[in-house]
Amino acid sequence: MNQPLNYRNTGFITSAPTIRHLPNDTGVEIAFAGRSNAGKSSALNRITDQKSLARTSKTPGRTQLINMFEVVPGCNLIDLPGYGYAQVPLEMKLKWQESLGEYLQKRECLQGLVVLMDIRHPLKDLDQQMIMWAIESRLPVLVLLTKADKLKSGARKQQLMKVRDSVKAFGGDVQVEAFSSLKGIGVDQVRRKLDDWFAPELERQLAMLEENEAQDDE
Repeated sequence: MNQPLNYRNTGFITSAPTIRHLPNDTGVEIAFAGRSNAGKSSALNRITDQKSLARTSKTPGRTQLINMFEVVPGCNLIDLPGYGYAQVPLEMKLKWQESLGEYLQKRECLQGLVVLMDIRHPLKDLDQQMIMWAIESRLPVLVLLTKADKLKSGARKQQLMKVRDSVKAFGGDVQVEAFSSLKGIGVDQVRRKLDDWFAPELERQLAMLEENEAQDDE
């Protein structure tokens, strides 16, 4: 079994307006997507135990670029532009959606998608479209019901079970967890899922290292 990764070591790599401005399409990338007010940046900061890795703003919709963060070489987290925020000008919204769609469709090293949605308003149309796209592309999905601290324990569990039941209709590999950046709810589950998704790349790197060492010994 692989050792858990230390997400505190995660560092910023680059911001890109389109996939053509991203580094080479290699390794494993896990993308975070969600409506502009779903708490994506706060979630990334909590998962990596850093206060300002991803920029947070009181005005939703500030993530206008594809932001890349490296956990370890070959294992990256991607913060995608938020979608569906009404107060963003239409032209800008369409531009973001274009770069978002291009990344999701063409980035071959994408191996998992984390879809974040407010636990009080889950599975809006765009959220469902995002999940369905991933399933059609045979990508595993982790749905995070953010701001879980806003509900009392009983209501939170009820909503979690309701969403888990709803996503069964989609088919595919979809896991649903409650999450709170403020209270730390669900953080360990997210890290374990990321570890699982990154594991094949780490195993590949280890095998290459061992092969090179064996050749050096000959």
